[in-house]
Amino acid sequence: MRRFVVSFTALAALMAVSACSDQALQSSGVSGSGSGMAPQQSRPMGNQSLSEAERLAQMQREFQTSVGDRVYYATDSYGLSADSKATLDRQAAFLRRYPTIMLRIEGHADERGTREYNLALGDRRAQAAKEYLLAQGIASNRLSTSTYGKERPEAIGSSEGAWSKNRRAVSVIAQ
Repeated sequence: MRRFVVSFTALAALMAVSACSDQALQSSGVSGSGSGMAPQQSRPMGNQSLSEAERLAQMQREFQTSVGDRVYYATDSYGLSADSKATLDRQAAFLRRYPTIMLRIEGHADERGTREYNLALGDRRAQAAKEYLLAQGIASNRLSTSTYGKERPEAIGSSEGAWSKNRRAVSVIAQ
């Protein structure tokens, strides 16, 4: 019974917050769920404001959809292609527009090779993306790197299609 009461209370609170969010969007003349809105378009009304987690989630969505959060690599390589450099150029422009945002660049590899080899390759891929952003004038204290090697595949399978999606560096807003 106690679980039911706690669950019901949590659900009621969530619905109340959701209703307030919809009302704030309607009163500001914006319709829809707001998931595709850029941060500068969703200015809060009066005392209402986005929580830090909501603001970061909204910025991450904008980053993924309009800027691009990942770059891909060739097999056993950490060299940046022209497409990768174009994505990193957009990331640098985004970071210049939002000077307080920090990025964590995560390096990944496909399933082939040993765990140690793929961790090292993922690190070199993340470092290559970071070095490119540094060359574009982004301060080093705004960028960090990590490596996952083959531990977090984007695509499951043992084919070139799956492997090519897993050879990547993903930039995540970390602030």
